[in-house]
Amino acid sequence: MKKKVLTVDDSRTIRNMLLVTLNNAGFETIQAEDGIEGLEVLEHSNPDVIVTDINMPRLDGFGFIEGVRRNEKYRAIPILVLTTESDAEKKNRARQAGATGWIVKPFDPTKLIDAIERVTA
Repeated sequence: MKKKVLTVDDSRTIRNMLLVTLNNAGFETIQAEDGIEGLEVLEHSNPDVIVTDINMPRLDGFGFIEGVRRNEKYRAIPILVLTTESDAEKKNRARQAGATGWIVKPFDPTKLIDAIERVTA
């Protein structure tokens, strides 16, 4: 059975790159444009892993991660942060919110797939 990945990013370009990369690697991909839509999509998608941006309108990645972790049902889902940010303080804040890992954009498709495989193994 295909592993399901929920991607949350406000950039259409990044969403398209993720869709192509993940689908080519054999994943089922569900997408959301920001944290609020991400939480709505999460309710009926049951992903194996989440890949989220940090800087988004309406609800940023930190708020999204906290929202996911507040729900007992989603606590075990690995969350990878995919962002242009590389600041140690932001990485730490994401970890405290409940992020599993951190990948800096632009992403290397092979490294992204490896990271997803690692956290879903």
